[in-house]
Amino acid sequence: MEETNGREATALSTVRTGIENPGLEPMEEGLSPEETSKTEEQGRNLGDVLGLPTHQRRSLQPFTKARRFCKTHASLFKKILLYLLCLAYAAYFLAACILNFQRALALFVLTCLVLLVLVHRFLKLFFGKKLIRCLKPLENSCLKRWMKWVFAGVCLVGLILWLALDTAQRPEQLMSLAGMFLIILILFACSKNHSAVSWRTVLWGLGLQFVLGVFVIRTDPGFNAFQWLGNQIQIFLNYTVAGSSFVFGDVLVKDVFAFQTLPIIIFFGCVMAILYYLGLVQWVVQKIAWFLQITMGTTATETLAVAGNIFVGMTEAPLLIRPYLGDMTLSEVHAVMTGGFATISGTVLGAFISFGIEASSLISASVMAAPSALALSKLVYPEVEESKFKKKEGVKLSRGKEKNILEAASNGATDAISLAVNVAANLIAFLAVLAFINATLSWLGELVDIQGLSFQVICSYILRPMVFMMGVEWADCPMVAEMVGIKFFTNEFVAYQQLSQYKNKRLSGVEEWIGGKKQWISVRAEIITTFSLCGFANLSSIGITLGGLRILYVPRGAETDCVSFLNTSFTNRTYETYVCCRQLFQSTSLNGTNASFSGPWENKEFSAIALSNCCDFYANTVCA
Repeated sequence: MEETNGREATALSTVRTGIENPGLEPMEEGLSPEETSKTEEQGRNLGDVLGLPTHQRRSLQPFTKARRFCKTHASLFKKILLYLLCLAYAAYFLAACILNFQRALALFVLTCLVLLVLVHRFLKLFFGKKLIRCLKPLENSCLKRWMKWVFAGVCLVGLILWLALDTAQRPEQLMSLAGMFLIILILFACSKNHSAVSWRTVLWGLGLQFVLGVFVIRTDPGFNAFQWLGNQIQIFLNYTVAGSSFVFGDVLVKDVFAFQTLPIIIFFGCVMAILYYLGLVQWVVQKIAWFLQITMGTTATETLAVAGNIFVGMTEAPLLIRPYLGDMTLSEVHAVMTGGFATISGTVLGAFISFGIEASSLISASVMAAPSALALSKLVYPEVEESKFKKKEGVKLSRGKEKNILEAASNGATDAISLAVNVAANLIAFLAVLAFINATLSWLGELVDIQGLSFQVICSYILRPMVFMMGVEWADCPMVAEMVGIKFFTNEFVAYQQLSQYKNKRLSGVEEWIGGKKQWISVRAEIITTFSLCGFANLSSIGITLGGLRILYVPRGAETDCVSFLNTSFTNRTYETYVCCRQLFQSTSLNGTNASFSGPWENKEFSAIALSNCCDFYANTVCA
């Protein structure tokens, strides 16, 4: 009896709450119209049982009907709301463009990018299968081969004609072309396997870099686009002053390097974390990787890592493909490392821009380095194993673990603190070490009447031929060679700081020669130096990358359990088969014509079958 009275009291409380607060919805989520009607009937019966007045029972019906109507037409209401928002944005967009198009240029670019993505998704959804059927005839091997040769011939003729017309007015450009061929020749001579080099990958990678370079540097639309993008990033990074001035004060932010540059790293790290949480970074990386993969013929994992290096650092990019590292071939791991050395991260990009380095050159250099890194990596360490990731299906980029955007922003800023401290510590340490080395070299030089001997002077002589082959004028070669040497033996921060000093002298109107010593380099040399320094390729980064990959790498497959691996059927040569078969050969001994096994293969029924399979791939004395 008490239990019945409790239920009635609860029901009465619920009904009265709905009457007194008509804005609240009844607690009947997910009910069908039939169930809702039944609930209304039960409500009326309950009203009779509880003795509610007739006008209160009737007051429940309009709210229930309104709720049912809204639920029935929920999808229609969503579409109407979406259309209204789109119309409102279109009106705002048109008004902004009409009033001042130059001021609304950033909004125009962002809107065009969003529309391009939407159109791409629409075409893929409704016409993707039809397009694939239309391209079916192109899968014919003979036709595909002819198309490749025709395309290669057109590209070759176009390149020759462009070089002939361009170098006719600027013969010095041929020096850069000769330097590029010399570098390719040296790398080919150092190749791990000359016969296995995929020239499609090499030529496509260098070709994409060349085309992008021509578009950015030699065409007005490309130059203006990247110049505009660089200016927008510079404006965006200037917002760091709002936070750093509040914490450190205006005086320190304006006059002290640490309080000018290091807060930018924290700010940019926070922004990158937010973009990663929203999935924008993964989306862009996947699109770039897809394009590189279909053109260059590289595998999914290595291409994703190299494309990711455009935005994140050399130790963060392997995190994108961490679940697949254990199954990657040695050539793929080499490509991941090369991509890390060839590019810079987004957070460091902001720091270099704060030095006064041209933002457009830094952005284009980092983007252009991705296809070139893949090309030269496959030239030095070509693929000789059977990769498991030739298709992009199955390789996914995970989202962040943060639960909301605020947590992502906080974690990004916190993680960037270690990078900022690392940058400050490296600058302090390397500049101090460099000063000590220069003092030591100067002292040793003075003992034999050699004045002004320093690390930079040594680099200027050793690296001068290489810098000259890059296209730098001979008068600027010593200074550029100094910075390239500093970048390789110390780090790129010290080198870019030196470049910013030369640039500031040029912009401030200092005489080019003072006392027989050149004070700054030409604009062309500045651009070439900016491109050549844009990467993490230095001795310290080698140790950082090796350590990071070692931490991330988890032995899987054959390296974990060769017994289980050889108990399965395998039809291709891979690194796993090589390692496990070699272990099996070492554990096998011949007693006449019979083979006996020791170690983990002892008393295993499949050992003889595994030995036979291994002997089909590799020659060994136990296979006789």
